[in-house]
Amino acid sequence: MVKKPVNTDELISVILKGIDDVKGDDIQLLDLREIENTVCDYFIICSGSSNTQVNAITGSIQKLVSKELKDKPWHIEGQNNSEWILMDYVNVVVHVFQKQIREFYDIESLWGDAVVTEINPV
Repeated sequence: MVKKPVNTDELISVILKGIDDVKGDDIQLLDLREIENTVCDYFIICSGSSNTQVNAITGSIQKLVSKELKDKPWHIEGQNNSEWILMDYVNVVVHVFQKQIREFYDIESLWGDAVVTEINPV
């Protein structure tokens, strides 16, 4: 059976719901499609207040994407210390940071040419 590709807009929507379900904070969607040589089309960046919350956010995203879209991340990094977990869904890469680690790396400014959308929880 061939798995049908996941619609990127649907994937983004489900990821954002997963973040919101466990009160992820300071959510930004970076559209990288107009930038040359990027590894994906979108970054979703959010913060958690502790390694427990960072783990909860990534767990919530994985569970929802698996349940609603029958998809799973191609790769996950950073679960050992849960300060910065990267979830790679190929077209969409999710970065879940603890606040101070996010401020330190400031990856939003590294992608200054990206179109940034602030996501406000409902």
